[in-house]
Amino acid sequence: MKYVDIHSFDTMGYQKLFAFNSWRVAMLNYIDELEIDNINFVEAHDESDEAFVLLQGSCILYFAHVEQDRITGFSYQNLEPNKVYRIPKGIFHTHTLSHDAKVLVIEEENTSDINSPRIYLNLENKKMLYDVYREASDV
Repeated sequence: MKYVDIHSFDTMGYQKLFAFNSWRVAMLNYIDELEIDNINFVEAHDESDEAFVLLQGSCILYFAHVEQDRITGFSYQNLEPNKVYRIPKGIFHTHTLSHDAKVLVIEEENTSDINSPRIYLNLENKKMLYDVYREASDV
């Protein structure tokens, strides 16, 4: 009889570790597409909340303030290790990660591009996001 399954993920990017019933547990590690200069959109999840747990390194969550499908500003949250951060469904967000970051992600198994609308950033939005990034990072 097997008493435990052990999962890990040590390369760049996002990887589902396992799913049970309607939930999945995944790992998000540093990936260059989440460098501030490479972020081109924010997304929301229409059907589910999403939870993040910082295990290692640093991660900053950015929340887009959206009015009538238009981004009017951003706010941020620096994640602290071993705390659970829940993003309610419908909140547009993105994040940046340090090179040594490991983030546990918990979300509905059916979360996908189909039920996760995006708002693509224009030049004004990118400047707003970069300004908030500088504030959050003390750059």
